[in-house]
Amino acid sequence: MKRQLTHDDLRAAVYGGAVLGGGGGGFVERGLRTAELALQVGTPELWTADEFAADDLTATVALVGAPAAPDPQVLPTHLLRALELLRRELPRDLVAVHTNENGAETTVNGWFHSAMTGLPVIDLACNGRAHPSSVMGAMGLHHEDDYRSSQGYAGGKPHTYVEGAVSGGLEATSNVVRRASVEAGGWVGVARNPVEVGYAVRNGAPGAIGFAIELGRRFLAGGVLGAAQHLGGEIAVTGTVRTYRCAQREGLDVGVAVLDDAAGTTLHFVNEYMALDVDGERRASFPDLITTFDEDGQPLASADVAVGTRLSVLVAPAENLLLSTTMYMPEVYAPVEELLGVRFAPQAKALSRV
Repeated sequence: MKRQLTHDDLRAAVYGGAVLGGGGGGFVERGLRTAELALQVGTPELWTADEFAADDLTATVALVGAPAAPDPQVLPTHLLRALELLRRELPRDLVAVHTNENGAETTVNGWFHSAMTGLPVIDLACNGRAHPSSVMGAMGLHHEDDYRSSQGYAGGKPHTYVEGAVSGGLEATSNVVRRASVEAGGWVGVARNPVEVGYAVRNGAPGAIGFAIELGRRFLAGGVLGAAQHLGGEIAVTGTVRTYRCAQREGLDVGVAVLDDAAGTTLHFVNEYMALDVDGERRASFPDLITTFDEDGQPLASADVAVGTRLSVLVAPAENLLLSTTMYMPEVYAPVEELLGVRFAPQAKALSRV
């Protein structure tokens, strides 16, 4: 199905994305501004994957960086510049773009691109929830020995602005872009990893944008409990933050939040929440969804948590989410576990596509 994205979709997409962000995926106000601008300057379109030929070429549009970085800036012009730099590298042109993940800002990745270029957004994400590393959102391309990654990037304030295009191995090019985000002040917009639509459907999360929009509608109508019910999850714990630590490491926010409850509830995060420990036992771990809400019931990114903040913690099992095959590839977790110093990788298992 082909349809124009509307203002009714806008808030639902951003708030549903914020829940699925699991502490990462950007910030609500910036997501609302970007989506609103897209609707002001053009008519972004969302197409289901079955509107394309299997060999049509699509690319991921994303934001890369540390949400708590002190001086970031990615403007809509930077997003278009990154896409332009990528398209220059390709032997044939793109027919569409898709987002890397669901988050408050990332669910609406591609809306501005679509409004300005006419390329439709595919109702598909590399992963149906937010994740910290580019490889987690690369749909298993690190297993494709002959795949050559191409990435365009741009971002930063005038005194830190960087842009460029890089091609090569997936891990090497991702590291270059991650480093560029640090030099830019914390964030860059990226267009990367062109693949055929058929590959994206098999290895990504088709239907992820529609899923976020429906979740957002449930949240806007029923609050945190409405979102939890829709996800088959629950509010696992409520408490006030007693200890909070966050440091930027390798372009990511790495830290911990400890609540003042008797259970000593502890949230470990690398941008997104990776693990939730209650009474010294693991209650949930990524790719399970762990999302925090403030005392007004609004989704709260890990970067916005502070000592004294009153939190409710929603937990939903991974099997109730739309996830990429990469979420069950233990090797993609190793760098994140090393940064955090906590083991949480799931056991490898195959995902079926029905």
